[in-house]
Amino acid sequence: MSEPVVIRPVEPADLTAWRPLWDGYNAFYGRAGATALPEQNTAATWSRFFDPAEPVHGLVADSERGLLGLAHYLFHRNTIQLAPTCYLQDLFTTEDARGRGVGRALIYAVRERAAEAGAEGLYWHTHETNRAARLLYDKVAVDTGFVVYRMST
Repeated sequence: MSEPVVIRPVEPADLTAWRPLWDGYNAFYGRAGATALPEQNTAATWSRFFDPAEPVHGLVADSERGLLGLAHYLFHRNTIQLAPTCYLQDLFTTEDARGRGVGRALIYAVRERAAEAGAEGLYWHTHETNRAARLLYDKVAVDTGFVVYRMST
């Protein structure tokens, strides 16, 4: 990173700067236009970051030019370990921040918070075609080979 970037928790005053990142993330995964997330989902996501009863957290990469990226993560229990685990659900940077260490810094900041919370691990998934992200992920983590299936209820 050539300019100083600070990774910090999202703050209520960040909404206006966070929203284009959130919209860009969703557009990347095809959730835009007619397939956009309902506004109530965005509002609920935003409010969860500031509700101490929620396990959902948000970080941003902040620079003198504004917010360059976001990371949303949550803690949950599982059946194979006693400690919670951490799921990095959303990771996104502005196009001009890619390849400059911002995504890596966000991942490591989530890992640090997971360790502080006593989580035994951190995991995430991405689409197989997300080659740019996978170049980074292959450097910082292990590809477990698991395939994700979904079913509507």
